[in-house]
Amino acid sequence: MNQILASIPSPTVSYFDLGPIRIHIYALCILTGIVLAIIIANHRLTKRGGESGVAIDIALWAVPFGIIGGRIFHVLTHLSDYFYEGSDITAIFRIWEGGLAIYGALAFGILGAWLGARFAGVRFWSFVDAVAPGVLLAQAIGRWGNYFNQELFGTPTTLPWGLEISADNAAYPLGLPAGELFHPTFLYESLWSIAGVFLLLALDKKFELRWGKMFALYIAFYSVGRIWTESIRIDPSEIILGLRTNIWSALFGIVAAIVIWQVQSRRHPGLETSVYVPGKEPKTAVESAVKVDSEA
Repeated sequence: MNQILASIPSPTVSYFDLGPIRIHIYALCILTGIVLAIIIANHRLTKRGGESGVAIDIALWAVPFGIIGGRIFHVLTHLSDYFYEGSDITAIFRIWEGGLAIYGALAFGILGAWLGARFAGVRFWSFVDAVAPGVLLAQAIGRWGNYFNQELFGTPTTLPWGLEISADNAAYPLGLPAGELFHPTFLYESLWSIAGVFLLLALDKKFELRWGKMFALYIAFYSVGRIWTESIRIDPSEIILGLRTNIWSALFGIVAAIVIWQVQSRRHPGLETSVYVPGKEPKTAVESAVKVDSEA
């Protein structure tokens, strides 16, 4: 009991088998987060007049783009993990083993969402505002996949919530004796993200954040927390001007969030009238609007 209270033990497994199918817990965490994000986005869009299921239509574009972008960004910022003498090039495609960079996923996911929203006739900003809290929740759940993979932990610590990492783990820092405890950065980021979900929903309820403002707030909030957790991580990463690439990504994210907020506030000072692009409203929505006008 004393040992449990003095540290966080790491899982002894990272997958389980269902007959001939191997289920990686990392992948399960990612998929669970994606499903919940889509459900939240769909609920928020339908409350604002969107047809049920429209968020799924857009997600069919955004999710594949996001996964591809997240993997590309991870590989590019960890080249030494994949390209060395005798390396297995197929490891690039084994995303179930871990390695999806959120900023790459966001960049490509935004492109996919823009395409999906365009085909669905939904305003792009309406969709990203609706999905923002869900994305943050997905990130909170996804970080537990890193826990099961025993990866992306922080510097050594003597705090009572230090994370145990097996000394034979490939990610265990060279030169450190077995039994060291490390900052559980997966837990820090997960808790930060969960707090952000409640904060975003509370602010949206009070101020009705539209036209990309909710999305901007999400990027800014997450990026602030990411700078902190990234600064104590010790896994290998490309360094640019003394900073890890993900810290630069977070700084860029904060700047982008401020720009989005300022530009959209000037372009759209009023409330959002519809989640649909003018002329793209579904027939049922148009008929309802006409009925309301006639009754008035």
